[in-house]
Formats: sequence, C-alpha cells, structure tokens
Amino acid sequence: MIVLTASQLEGLVDRPATERVVAQVFLDIARGAADQPRPTSMGTDASTGRYILMAALSDTTGTAAVKLLADVPDNSERGLPTQRSMIVVLDRVDGTPVALLHGGPPTRVRTAAASAVATRALSRDDSRVLGLVGAGALAREHVEALRGVRDWNRLVIWSRTPERAAALADSLDFAGGIEVVDDCASVFERSDVISTLTPSVTPVVQGDWLRPGQHLNVVGARPRPDEREVDSRTMARSSVWVDDMTTAETKSGDLMLAVAERAIALEDVVGTIGEVLAGLRPGRTSAQQITLFDSVGIGAQDLAIADLLVREARARGIGTEFDLAG
Repeated sequence: MIVLTASQLEGLVDRPATERVVAQVFLDIARGAADQPRPTSMGTDASTGRYILMAALSDTTGTAAVKLLADVPDNSERGLPTQRSMIVVLDRVDGTPVALLHGGPPTRVRTAAASAVATRALSRDDSRVLGLVGAGALAREHVEALRGVRDWNRLVIWSRTPERAAALADSLDFAGGIEVVDDCASVFERSDVISTLTPSVTPVVQGDWLRPGQHLNVVGARPRPDEREVDSRTMARSSVWVDDMTTAETKSGDLMLAVAERAIALEDVVGTIGEVLAGLRPGRTSAQQITLFDSVGIGAQDLAIADLLVREARARGIGTEFDLAG
C-alpha cells in the first residue's frame, strides 16, 4: 500500500487528466459501471462537527474507495482547517489495500474538475466572461481548471473580504484581464459563467441577479442540508443538474432548502451531469436557458482522482510503500 502526503500530491496534479477521469466516472455511474451509494453523515450533540463517509466502486479503475471527511466549523477558532479528510483505496477484485491519501489536494482539484466538466457540458459555447464568488483556494483552483473550457476574455472576482479578492487577482495571469468588483451582484451583471465558492450558511446570491443564458456552478456551501450559497429564486429560475441525486438530497442545502420553501421540487432536477454526458438526459436546450450545476461532491470523484494520482506516483517513484500484512 502506498501512502501519499499533501505535499507529494500537490506535485502530482494534472488538471486536464483530472477533468477527463472525473468525466469518465460520471459516465460510469450513468451507465452502471460504477456504484455510488448515498453518503453517511454522522454527528452527535457533543459538537457541531459532521463526519461524512463517501464511497464508490468502479469497473474502469478496478478499485473501491472511501473518503472520511471531517467537517468541523469550530476549527476556525483553533486556527485549523475546517475540513480534513483521508481517502482509502482497495483493489476491487481481491480487496488488497492499494493506497492511503491525504484528502485535501485531491478534493480541491476534483471539485474544480467537476465544475469544468459541467461548464463544458452546459454553458454556451460563446461564453467569454468567467465570474468567481469567493477568492480562496477553491477559487484559484477553479481558474486553473476552467482556463481551457471556453475562450475567456475576462475574469471577474468578488469576495466578502476585498483584500483576498485583490490578492487573488494580483497573483493570476488571465487573458483579457481581471476585474475585482465591490458587490456580488456585479459578478452576475458582467459574467457568462459564475462559480460560487464560499462556505456560506445563508445565501450570498439572489435569483433576481441572474441573466438569461448564464451558467452557474454552485460549489462552496458545506455538505449540510441546512446551509446554502444561493437563494430559492436562483434555483427556481435555473435548470438544475447535480453530480448525484441521492448525495444532493443528503448534503445540498442549496437544493433541499429550495425544496422546503416550495420554490422547486426534487422532480424539477433535470438529471446528473453523467446522464448528460451519456446522452440519457438533455443538457442546455436554448441560448436563453439559465443552467445550474449543484455540486456537492461525491465519492466517485475521489475514487477517480485517487486512481490517477496513485498511478502517477508509482510511475515517478513518489510515496511511501507499506505492507500492512507484515
């Protein structure tokens, strides 16, 4: 079994390859070549932390994987990451332990790759302005993942912390230039594709801001059914796709709060991105349609990128090998 640390994994990242394997595992789920069960979310009254098990099995990779995600908001007061995770990989034929990975870099990279897959599948071909709501590490990763998806000529950034937005803009090289705006509504006024990337508890995005033809990747809210980034009107005005329906019902506050407020019904969700890629569900049907990818993150994405990273690590001789049977 190979063990890979966060710093080792950062050096192994291949974003185009990650987009390809994430798209493939979405297809595998839609075609029945991968199994993606409902995640298990655990917690007690002793703390606000949630511990989430995300599992998947794939014929394509020949592996099974489980990620244990610790979502601990109180860690911000401790000066620690609010989300930590580990990914365990097994051989699907005989159950041999394959790998143990730090979950941070794989989660960040596969999340942005999923947005790239959805943007390629659902956004207008003539989309030219990319917008970011949020300016943290996930925002930076989205810029890198989405660079080649469309012929962008401008990047628009807003953050609740203006200094962070300015720092991100100063650190990036983006064709056509970068604009930092003072309010979130301005991102929607200027952008064709918007990714929302904040760990918000209450909506920072209002549905009245949306313009016909836009595409949204709704990504940032914590994996809890009572927290969200976008309001119910945003969901109601959009055609909504998810990465996995049962996972969205467990983890997506953006979806489930809109359902609870009767703005939409679960039956209004068009389908999964994998079903679009497989031709089983429609994608964008008109230039004026507002499309929205509700990205909650699934174990199959972790499995796909873990397989990619392990194969690359072994090819380069990186990582530490252990024999657990010894």
